Amino acid sequence: MRIAEVAPLYESVPPKLYGGTERVVAYLTDELVAQGHDVTLFASGDSHTPATLVPVAPAALRLDPSCRDQLAWHVLMTEMVAARMSAFDIVHFHIAHVHFPLVRRLGMPHVTTMHGRLDMPELVPFFDEFSDMPAISISNAQRAPLPGMNWVETIHHGLPEGLLRFRPGPNDYLAFLGRISPEKRADRAIAIATALGWPLKIAAKVDHADVDYFDDVIRPLLDNPLVQFVGEIGEAEKNDFLGHARALLFPIDWPEPFGLVMIEALACGTPVVAFRGGSVEEILEPGVTGFIVDSMEEAIEATGCIDMIDRRACRRAFERRFTARRMAHQHLATYARVIDEKTETTAAL
Repeated sequence: MRIAEVAPLYESVPPKLYGGTERVVAYLTDELVAQGHDVTLFASGDSHTPATLVPVAPAALRLDPSCRDQLAWHVLMTEMVAARMSAFDIVHFHIAHVHFPLVRRLGMPHVTTMHGRLDMPELVPFFDEFSDMPAISISNAQRAPLPGMNWVETIHHGLPEGLLRFRPGPNDYLAFLGRISPEKRADRAIAIATALGWPLKIAAKVDHADVDYFDDVIRPLLDNPLVQFVGEIGEAEKNDFLGHARALLFPIDWPEPFGLVMIEALACGTPVVAFRGGSVEEILEPGVTGFIVDSMEEAIEATGCIDMIDRRACRRAFERRFTARRMAHQHLATYARVIDEKTETTAAL
């Protein structure tokens, strides 16, 4: 199959540091190529891929302080895709919805994975207008605010099986990995660790928009001798950081569409304690791969019992449900279905 994968330009593919969407695009693209498909990746010029790379911006936009209009690059990329559309059997977009007006008029087979949150009222009129656009959700929970969308499949993220190694014996610390922001609730993680008297390591980036929150809310909590702020880490450091942790804390306060860090922890054999919300109930198996909680009291109690979770069971759950191979197979089946439906629609006109 001739496939175009269209990635966001904020980070390279794969990203050098944080960048969940670009990371998933890299895993999917690599696996599709490994399975023998002809894949073209539209991405930033500093990306590395076995696919044919069409560089758009010279480098990842987040790392370019001179770039003041990131939207312009993405609009340009949609035009570059349109100019080459006859070379592809299907185009898979990962750039939210900026391309919708264009692809509706071009008639090419396409599908869009919605990677972000969709529970914002201002999105409703837009998606009402473009409810015909075929879309993939990354969790069933993500779909809930927009039931009228043309959802063609839910496909959970996956990781290469050899990316993160299983670690049978943990150290004594708890881990928090991701981004410092009000909805990620690193403060909850600190409170849980403090209540138990256990060390906590926080590996997280701080976006410019969240600097004030970090300075006002989180930084004062870092004086706690139990807490170590590691900062932002890359892929090479993640295996040791997660694999040596006693548990991953995922204390979110928002409907996260898919918590990639949860399956990264499971791949290492590290159980997860997560607050209920978004995709959490679709990823974790309570009592098998961790615990799902609804309050701080439950979180403290569950974390205190985390050693009862079999780390090998966590790894087995990852291998059964969250590999890149499984993710690619689901995408290929969805691509074929979208192409068939487009062919039937065109033939009927």
